[in-house]
Amino acid sequence: MELNLIKPLAVFDLETTGTNVATDRIIEISIVRVSADNKEQILTQRINPGIPIPVESTAVHGITNEDVSGMPTFAEIGHKLAAFLNNCDLAGYNCNKFDIPLLVEEFLRNDIPFDIKGRRLIDAQNIFHKMEPRTLKAAYKFYCHKNLDNAHSAEADATATLEVIKAQLDCYKDVEYTNPDGSVCKPIVNDVKALSEFSFQHKFADLAGHIIYNAKNIEVFNFGKYKGKTVEEVFSLEPSYYDWMMKADFPLYTKKVITAIKLRGFNKNSVSLS
Repeated sequence: MELNLIKPLAVFDLETTGTNVATDRIIEISIVRVSADNKEQILTQRINPGIPIPVESTAVHGITNEDVSGMPTFAEIGHKLAAFLNNCDLAGYNCNKFDIPLLVEEFLRNDIPFDIKGRRLIDAQNIFHKMEPRTLKAAYKFYCHKNLDNAHSAEADATATLEVIKAQLDCYKDVEYTNPDGSVCKPIVNDVKALSEFSFQHKFADLAGHIIYNAKNIEVFNFGKYKGKTVEEVFSLEPSYYDWMMKADFPLYTKKVITAIKLRGFNKNSVSLS
């Protein structure tokens, strides 16, 4: 089944130096850009991360320091990537938790404008894990009835992810899903908004999932000693917690979100005092 698109969808995959969103770097990106008429363009680029690639990471994707030594840095090709992703919704495999936060982090780190707001985010892994918990290789075998050769190559993984999403539309078009609250829905429909909403386990305020929205649509911590507490309340009662987060090894986008929340609380207090 072809995708029902109103605007382009960019299905992408990253190979990286590691799995820490705040400190690791992209060493390869491949993007399959699907236009509204389902025509596809592929952009694949290796990137010099500026830091060593650990041998443990090379063992996974096969990319060595020598392979990227002559490649451009993200700062050098970031504007090209941003242009290729312009006006695109985003999709990937485990992208909501890792690929999208790390990509946004690279743009922020290099002062390259890239706004995530207004984009629909489809995560084939979350859809898969809700319906058939397994890996991308198994998902490709299950949905597409083919073996995934050259796994952990960014282009092979991105292309396979696009095929999986299309096959999921066919496989689950008439299947009902029971939500945690007991309500029943048919989430797998040929609509990017519905797929994006079904791709999330929680509604994130930041991209890494450190800050999420509660049932009242208020930002709360999703980690640590204040898990479940509202961010604004914690910062009001313990301002040093904000300072700690800003100095700690959190992603830049998370710091951007908590700064906006802190300023919002400060402005409220200023209005109440005036």
